This record gives sequence, structure tokens and C-alpha cells, in this order.
Amino acid sequence: MPKSARKPSLLQRCEARGLRLTEQRRVIAQVIETAEDHPDVESLHARASALDPRISIATVYRTVKLFEEAGLLERLEFGDGRARYEDAERAHHDHLIDMATGEVIEFCDPEIERLKEAIALRLGYRLEGHRLELFGTKLTP
Repeated sequence: MPKSARKPSLLQRCEARGLRLTEQRRVIAQVIETAEDHPDVESLHARASALDPRISIATVYRTVKLFEEAGLLERLEFGDGRARYEDAERAHHDHLIDMATGEVIEFCDPEIERLKEAIALRLGYRLEGHRLELFGTKLTP
């Protein structure tokens, strides 16, 4: 993808919203941006404190709340009692959660996308967005 077509980084989006970025917030933003999973605050703290041991869990909680309120992070609930987070500007996808292992599988299915639009239209709505989380257990052969 050409550099000009890339979305702004999380740090750039923070700056664009006028958020004050301390060095610790910069580290937390870097950890969030490089996450390939759906970390909770404890996981974010472990990763951030590995880069800067001075970062407290309270700082991570405050930063996550700030980023969420600014619309930069999306809070996810997967039924395990822990709030998880992902970049709010990631490409659209849905989630399948393995109830036995807690593994979260991201997917996008064109048929589901068409069906959700059709359902909204049938009910007299223009769909503005949706979130789909499927919970299941793996079939054994």
C-alpha cells in the first residue's frame, strides 16, 4: 500500500484529537497499535511495562479510558468478564470466540454482510454499523 494511502497511526490520531501524549502514553499507544490480538488492560500493562518498567497499571487503565472516550479504541466484551480492546479504525470484521480456549478468531463473510443489510432494509432501516460475536466450541472429528 502506498505510504500516502495508509491510515494515520494511533499516535497521529491522538495528536489530531489534541490529546496530551506523555512518553508513557506513547508507549501504550505503540503497544496497542502493534497488538495482533484483543488484549485486556492487564496484557497491555505487561507489554508496556516490558518497554518501560515505570508504567503502572493505573496509567494503562487511564490511558485506555482516554483513548476509548476519544473514539480511538473499541471496547469488546467476549463473555469472560474481561474488557478487551482493539483499534477503532481497524478494517471491519466479526469475531468467533472459542468458549473452551478463549481464542478469538476474526473473520469477514460477504454473505453475512449482505444479510445484515437486507434485514435492516426489511425492517425499514439503513444500517449504520454492526458488531457480530459468535460463541462456539470446536467440533471434534
